[in-house]
Amino acid sequence: MIMKKLLLALTMMAGTFGVFAQDGTTPAPAPDPNAPTMTFESDAIDYGTIKQDAEGTRIFSFTNTGKTPLVISEAHGSCGCTVPTYPKEPIMPGQKSEIKVHYDTHRVGPFSKSVTVNSNAKNSPVVLRISGTVEAPAVAPTVAEPTSIIPSPAPAPAVITTAPAAKTATVAKTSSTKTSATSAKSTTAKGAKTTAAKTTPAPKVVSGKTTTKKTVTKKAGTTTTTTKTNSKTTTETPPSK
Repeated sequence: MIMKKLLLALTMMAGTFGVFAQDGTTPAPAPDPNAPTMTFESDAIDYGTIKQDAEGTRIFSFTNTGKTPLVISEAHGSCGCTVPTYPKEPIMPGQKSEIKVHYDTHRVGPFSKSVTVNSNAKNSPVVLRISGTVEAPAVAPTVAEPTSIIPSPAPAPAVITTAPAAKTATVAKTSSTKTSATSAKSTTAKGAKTTAAKTTPAPKVVSGKTTTKKTVTKKAGTTTTTTKTNSKTTTETPPSK
């Protein structure tokens, strides 16, 4: 009976020792009271509402409030549109410095980004935040042109171009008219000439005879002489052709 109790006690002791052996962790070292500390004037900056492609750089100012030099090992933005620039040299205790953050303001709309800064400071890492709204450029409204009250000018009359064939026909018609007129004129002249040729010729004087009669009358103391002349003409008419 005593042996059983002793054996049970040894088993319990062995189990307890195994638990303590597995739970053995290295305790965290105590913070260095002289370690550097990054103390920012503000860890968040609001851009407000800005125009597209406006200046996108903002500055975060800080001071090393620790007792040893501060060294920033790395800083990165939450996306490629947010790029930080930090000092590479150590910042002495009590010294001020700054971290510049540039945001791509070509992107339109609201934004909220962060920058993570890693260093040997006892409060590392430090997260800085930026936010704001990028406004799209204003589009000028389209102004409708007023309706004109001046009537539109009448369209110019259409110019009809005479085809060469029509011109030839006109020339041919004119030549035909001239030919007809000439023919008519020649016919008229010929007719007139024919008519003139058929006209009865004028009578021809063949011979003529003149008779003179002289009468003497005597009165008391006066003598009167009267002369009377008779003329006779013979006309010969030639026969008509």
